[in-house]
Amino acid sequence: MKAALVLLGAWVALVSAAPVVTTTLGPRPVALDLILGDTLPAKLSDFGFFRPKPSGLTPNAGVTRYTLNTSLFSDYTEKFRYVWMPRGSRATYNGDGVFTFPVGTALIKTFGYPDRLIETRVLLRRASGWVALPYVWNEDGSEAELKRAGKRVDVAFKEPSGLVQKISYAVPNVNQCKGCHDVAGVVTPLGPKARNLNDGVQLQNWQRIGLLDRLPSNAPAVPRFEDEQASVGTRARAYLDVNCGHCHNKAGPANTSGLWLDWHQPVDTNLGLYKRPTAAGRGSGGHDFAIAPGKPDQSYLVSRMESLDPGIAMPELGRATVHAEGVALLKRWIGEMK
Repeated sequence: MKAALVLLGAWVALVSAAPVVTTTLGPRPVALDLILGDTLPAKLSDFGFFRPKPSGLTPNAGVTRYTLNTSLFSDYTEKFRYVWMPRGSRATYNGDGVFTFPVGTALIKTFGYPDRLIETRVLLRRASGWVALPYVWNEDGSEAELKRAGKRVDVAFKEPSGLVQKISYAVPNVNQCKGCHDVAGVVTPLGPKARNLNDGVQLQNWQRIGLLDRLPSNAPAVPRFEDEQASVGTRARAYLDVNCGHCHNKAGPANTSGLWLDWHQPVDTNLGLYKRPTAAGRGSGGHDFAIAPGKPDQSYLVSRMESLDPGIAMPELGRATVHAEGVALLKRWIGEMK
């Protein structure tokens, strides 16, 4: 087991250093029939997204890795995102929205720590729409099995601060996957938007290798939340957009809250400035406003992000720890408001 974990750690380091874009040439071993069909494969390996042992989890031909400028926080896991589309097809550029992907597309996202893979979430574009499936890895990283009901996994990891955390990591069930990927009642990908992938290189490569139909010269972009060269305001808005905006928007599951945190929301009451809670309860933490300009410690947007209480914590799913760096950024942003 120890030797297997050492090898897995080496694989994670190798993938992290590898180029984001892979070639689309060569054979297509991915099982398109399983992506398009109405079955729910029991094992991740059934799809053929990755080469079998002894090659490890090297992506197969046509499976292309991508990254987001600012990523969703999930208990300090590393994330490895991939896209696969049937030969000859490509995504349609969609301005500020999610790219329109052809039927047969698979979006694959693996979560893990340097010594262990935890889960892989798969979005399949079938004729009837997107299907979300969670797969959980065994301890030696040799296979991931479908867990429609989700699963709890005990893990230990070290935060950037050096603090060692031991948590019960929550793999979401199918309904929770649908809940987060709900846009006006329809299951929809969240991350693959121009502004999230536009790092000056990645989108150009997508178009060059035929993954994207076009790329305007004025494609939008958001910064990495930790990039000190970008303004505090744009970094905070990018963080809120990715971590909160998929629910907190006019068409999202939290639309009735009136707190809309997506990238294009104007800086007004609906963004949280002097916004009172829509309902009385513990969630406000006794604070009057979501954002009290100049007073981060009196803003319930911050207090809910700092909480681990299941009835208070935001986001509601996907974390058993507090993202100290994200909270610090939002405190700085609110503290600088006049």
